[in-house]
Amino acid sequence: MSDQPRSSSPSYTYEQAGVSIEAGNALVKAIGPLVKATMRPGADGEIGGFGGFFDPRAAGYKDPLLVAGNDGVGTKLKLAIDSDRHDTVGIDLVAMCVNDLIVQGAEPLFFLDYFATGKLENGVAERVIAGIAEGCKQAGCALIGGETAEMPGMYAAGDYDLAGFCVGAVERGEQLTGERVAPGHLLLGLASSGVHSNGYSLVRRLAQDKGWKLDRPALFDRDRLLIDALIEPTRIYVRSLLPLVRDGLVDAMAHITGGGLLENIPRVLPEGAHAHVEADGWEQPGLMAFLQAQGNIEPAEMARTFNCGVGMVLAVEPANAEIVRTRLEDAGETVLAVGRIEAGDKGCSVHGTAGTWAAREDWSAAHLA
Repeated sequence: MSDQPRSSSPSYTYEQAGVSIEAGNALVKAIGPLVKATMRPGADGEIGGFGGFFDPRAAGYKDPLLVAGNDGVGTKLKLAIDSDRHDTVGIDLVAMCVNDLIVQGAEPLFFLDYFATGKLENGVAERVIAGIAEGCKQAGCALIGGETAEMPGMYAAGDYDLAGFCVGAVERGEQLTGERVAPGHLLLGLASSGVHSNGYSLVRRLAQDKGWKLDRPALFDRDRLLIDALIEPTRIYVRSLLPLVRDGLVDAMAHITGGGLLENIPRVLPEGAHAHVEADGWEQPGLMAFLQAQGNIEPAEMARTFNCGVGMVLAVEPANAEIVRTRLEDAGETVLAVGRIEAGDKGCSVHGTAGTWAAREDWSAAHLA
């Protein structure tokens, strides 16, 4: 036995510092079945290892190019946190990544997430990750891993942050680069499910300044609460678009995210191609009209801030337009006539007549890439 006197200083633990190993272990155990439900050919491992394996050959690829992307949900998270709507922001996270992959012709294969918070509590992380798993199922990709970080002092009480990482594949030579787009191509749009995941700093500012009652029926849809319309998850277009891409029926696609129609369409155009978007071609959704009216937002600002009801834009040859429209409608999409490609400086112009998007007179907005 030691004769040394026992130290009177306290014995520190990780738990006292604010990090619960047990809570983390419990979360991994709880999400196990959710993760298992996303497994697909090429991915059949268990979570909990130091990394996730994926076999492209088992997924049916012979000579694939890998395409990778990462994204977040932005300040839509704050809206979800403040209104206790945690169940679908995970779908948003997946959507923002996988929709970026499909526009390059790539099939999303596997996904990893990063969830960070000050303290794991009240099953919030489990609800968020359940949404991520649901998004992965909708996109056909496997959730093969992730990181849950409990970091006391880094986040305000109740706050958390999300990031997503996705890898997809496309057979060499089948990738979409936009180089086939030329004057004469038609622009078709796929309807969005709402605001998607961009522009929420403005949405939240309007909600605060205008004193919106989020738990009351929306002015533009009395059957829905305003919060439910605002939190509606981003639509995932992968299953609808992948067969068309593989059949060579689409020459370019733009995912309409931050920067709106004006700035996203030029990202997939070659030099000498200018996109002319005719806002008269589709009906402005009630939610978009509500946001515009509440903020007295100019049409040009709408076109560079929100998706304006169009979540994805496709450039197709006129000869393919009808079959593309039919197949997308059969897949459950709402297809919109968005505009056309003309010769000109690489960029995009959005046009509308008086009355469209609440304009008092004919209007136009342009962006050169």
